[in-house]
Amino acid sequence: MSTVYLFLGYLFNALSFVVLARALISWFPLGPSNPIVVFLVGATEPLLAPLRRILPRFGMFDLSPLVAVIILQVMAKLSSSLA
Repeated sequence: MSTVYLFLGYLFNALSFVVLARALISWFPLGPSNPIVVFLVGATEPLLAPLRRILPRFGMFDLSPLVAVIILQVMAKLSSSLA
């Protein structure tokens, strides 16, 4: 059973990096048809869309990636502590 928790910890950490990569890549002028952008949006939108509905917007700032990374890191720590 500890292998499952260890895998989940790695999965949550990987998702954190993907969310961070999407936030960073949004600063660069890449088109929406770029394969990297398509992958990052496809991998993170199911996680970020519900957070966007809950969180208020602060002007032009989208805080959903920050909240998502915090949640994913807490989940990674919890799963690694159970392993």
